[in-house]
Amino acid sequence: MTNLIRLCSALLACVLLIGCEPAKEPQWAPEAEVTRAIYRDDGPSSITLITVIDNFRGSGAHAALLINASQRVIFDPAGTWYHPRLPERNDVHFGMTDNAVEFYIDYHARIQYRVVLQEVKVSPQVAELVMQRAMAYGSVPSAQCTKAVTSVLRDVPEFESLPSTWFPKRLSEAFANLPGVTTRVVYDNDPSDNSGFITAYGI
Repeated sequence: MTNLIRLCSALLACVLLIGCEPAKEPQWAPEAEVTRAIYRDDGPSSITLITVIDNFRGSGAHAALLINASQRVIFDPAGTWYHPRLPERNDVHFGMTDNAVEFYIDYHARIQYRVVLQEVKVSPQVAELVMQRAMAYGSVPSAQCTKAVTSVLRDVPEFESLPSTWFPKRLSEAFANLPGVTTRVVYDNDPSDNSGFITAYGI
């Protein structure tokens, strides 16, 4: 019964807090828009788990994956973030330049929330596999952000030790134990209301 209560509380938190939103219509940007937006980063292939943590409650509010493969994309399952110039296909956002990544972080980091970025360098083959699995996952229902992330990483080489979980913070704690992980935590004093934020951030 205790576990059931914890699960229900976590699902409600995901809906009410920052990252996961009520169900939205699946997005499928036209091929021309996706092709135009493709961004290839010169850095090493990597997988970055992005976890949004509530500074007041200490609980996890959202989970996403930044994937640097043959192109750099973000898998933002059930997320509220978007930019009109960054096409989306079923929670995968294309065109993730350095500026777009910082916009994503800045959108989530505010007085109530901090953003934890945990990066692991991987082979190009592993990065490509994770990206293809994210693209194939489909539109993610509300409150299932962490479940989607763990499903994408499940059984992928180097990530086999990660649990299948609904809880962003639990996944972050497990990810911290992966070999070679580097961590950055971003705090911000922006107000909790970030309406209008997108129009104020040029890409």
